[in-house]
Amino acid sequence: MMHDENTIVRARQQAIRREMDRRGIAIKAVQFDGGWDTPSTVLSWFPADAQRTPATLSVAGLYRLLAHDALPAELLSLLLPAGFVIARVPEDVNHDEIAAAVLAWLDDKNRANRPDSPAGTEIAASEDRELCIRFRKIIDSGRGG
Repeated sequence: MMHDENTIVRARQQAIRREMDRRGIAIKAVQFDGGWDTPSTVLSWFPADAQRTPATLSVAGLYRLLAHDALPAELLSLLLPAGFVIARVPEDVNHDEIAAAVLAWLDDKNRANRPDSPAGTEIAASEDRELCIRFRKIIDSGRGG
């Protein structure tokens, strides 16, 4: 049976609430960060009772949650179809910093694939950890941070 989009979004809102609880994100914190006077609006979208059907989150509500950093973008991305994410685009990009980070990652990656590296032409676990750290620097430099 095919679900309509409202049913899908409501189920994802329930998943967001479960993740909020797992991470210890309090409804009161979302309320205050989002600038709502009472928690009722936030609770209508992310009810504590798993059996309660949430009100469908409006685009205005999504905008407010994101604009005020009331919930992490990666959680709100759960509302979107597969393959889509909500991501903050930096206002000022330092292309030189990104290029330096990419070149450092590429240099490490090429060394990890050499026959004389710990796992030969495969990437060893220790090399993988270092490559992930370098890759994180690429992501952070793209965010201006």
